[in-house]
Amino acid sequence: MTTEPADDRPPAAGPSANLIAAAVVVLLGGAAIAGATDLGSGPGTWPMIVGVALVVLGLALAVQARRAEPPERFTRSSLLVVAAVASMIVYVAVIATIGFEIPTLLLAFVWLRFLGKETWRTSIAVSLGIVVVFYALFVGALDVTIPHLF
Repeated sequence: MTTEPADDRPPAAGPSANLIAAAVVVLLGGAAIAGATDLGSGPGTWPMIVGVALVVLGLALAVQARRAEPPERFTRSSLLVVAAVASMIVYVAVIATIGFEIPTLLLAFVWLRFLGKETWRTSIAVSLGIVVVFYALFVGALDVTIPHLF
């Protein structure tokens, strides 16, 4: 097994990128801890645990930043991750207003067709299937109280 990068791989970003990634993880953990504190001891327990875990893991990443393999630089293909995160933020923002069926259908379709480069037929069929299965599982079988249209 060789350690040479593949020809299509972007160039390495260097150890400073590892430190930046570690700082982002620590900041996210700190935000989770702050939010958990606002929620109180009951509902804030799991967010607090996740926040503390993120801070600890971020600090561990920072300690190993120089020894770890350097990450890849951001390229045009990195924008796919940004698009995925942005679409998830929109999904979470609208699900309470219009229910989960339409946002789930659209999110699955966008991820499959545009991010995953699937065919139109596959994207439509799988998106519809995901909504039907989620509806049957969460609304029908488990009786979860999530916003839904039907």
